[in-house]
Amino acid sequence: MREQVMNRWLVVIGAIIIQMCLGAIYAWSAFTKHLTAPPYAFSATQTQVIFSVALGTFAAFTIIAGRLQGRLGPTNCARLGGVLLALGYILAWAFQTSFVGMVIAIGLIGGAGSGLAYVVPIAVGVKWFPDKKGLITGLAVAGFGFGALLWVQLASSWSAGPVAWTGLLERFGVSNVFLIYGLVFLVFVLLGSTWMVNPPQGWTPPGWSAKSTTAGRAGEEFESGEMLGTYQFWLMWIMYTCGALAGLMVIGIIKLFGVDALQARSGMSEAAAAGLAATAMGVFFAIFNGVGRIAWGTISDTIGRKAALTLMLALQGAIVLTFYYAGGYVVGLFVGAACIGFNFGGTLALCPAATADYFGNKNVGKNYGWLFTAYGVGGIVGPIMAGWFRDAARHAVEGAATQSDKLAAALAAWQTPFIIAGVACLVAAAIGMVLRHPHRKTAPIGPAVPAGIAPAR
Repeated sequence: MREQVMNRWLVVIGAIIIQMCLGAIYAWSAFTKHLTAPPYAFSATQTQVIFSVALGTFAAFTIIAGRLQGRLGPTNCARLGGVLLALGYILAWAFQTSFVGMVIAIGLIGGAGSGLAYVVPIAVGVKWFPDKKGLITGLAVAGFGFGALLWVQLASSWSAGPVAWTGLLERFGVSNVFLIYGLVFLVFVLLGSTWMVNPPQGWTPPGWSAKSTTAGRAGEEFESGEMLGTYQFWLMWIMYTCGALAGLMVIGIIKLFGVDALQARSGMSEAAAAGLAATAMGVFFAIFNGVGRIAWGTISDTIGRKAALTLMLALQGAIVLTFYYAGGYVVGLFVGAACIGFNFGGTLALCPAATADYFGNKNVGKNYGWLFTAYGVGGIVGPIMAGWFRDAARHAVEGAATQSDKLAAALAAWQTPFIIAGVACLVAAAIGMVLRHPHRKTAPIGPAVPAGIAPAR
């Protein structure tokens, strides 16, 4: 028994290693400024299209991963994901300045690899830790948030007092950084996948029973088809979409927004604003994104998943609504980025734990894959929406008479996306207040079960 307890913590180590590599997609803002300059000269919308395609593909492939785990086993499923993730970044190096090539490489292939590997640590971790579902899902995905910090810091240039560090992007260029990252991802995801092994059939932690769960009883076991026929799933899906839309929008545009906001409100130079905006994402958002996953997961084990989700989304809505104004000042940009990152990290920790609570531990890998499609929708709508509003203001910026007017017009373009994202989170919090546990004896409510998914007999 002692060996089994030790083994379950090795699962956490493997999960963090894998998720740190997958978190590279959150470092995308470090690349956007370089991609909008020659020789790439992508528009703001194009940079967000690459990001959004990666997120959408990522979400779609979590459904496939849920099924593949049963056929290939969690270890091989994670390995396949690591190979595809690495291949995507290596192909991005080969495609050089091609926008279409980058969409295919990072967006489709890299996104598919992320999706295949992402669900494995969550599904395996919940089975090993039914007594600490909130904490363990938080730890399992914390590496994703901390990975963003690592990859942003490696990529970006920054300074600390008299010491200035030139990041990989300045030294080697965008394409070569893609190659370096791809090779690193290949090695470490394959390493972490070694510990992605399910516990023995029927195993439970010593002295634990489902009735002792503090965050609420374990859910009845639902097959995916049954789950999709409940209204609770669709309420959770809407909540997840709203939370993901806000967080992923900020991840995608924080550097572009930060530069516009600091120039317009604080009168900074573009270079100074760019450095501070990079710090907001690469340090404050990234660190608190990782911390939030562990903190909110732990909180939810005490107060319950429903209460934690509702509180977190309400706070996120209020913060996002004020970030448009606060982000024009250094303290406001840093504090806002930290708070948004903290709450967004909580979304990624609480939703898989809630899936297990509401629909059972047995099929959490498959079931969470379906819920995770909300993340993909939020990742497509949020960043592209914000990029579109910024590009739509280009004529107003170019037609402004003075430099001050140009900066004001650029900043004004960001207001509507922040309002939409903030209100969406508040709506999600209101939905959370009416969420209830489903029961299999209740007649299914909701859309028809998708083809190919049969309810359990």
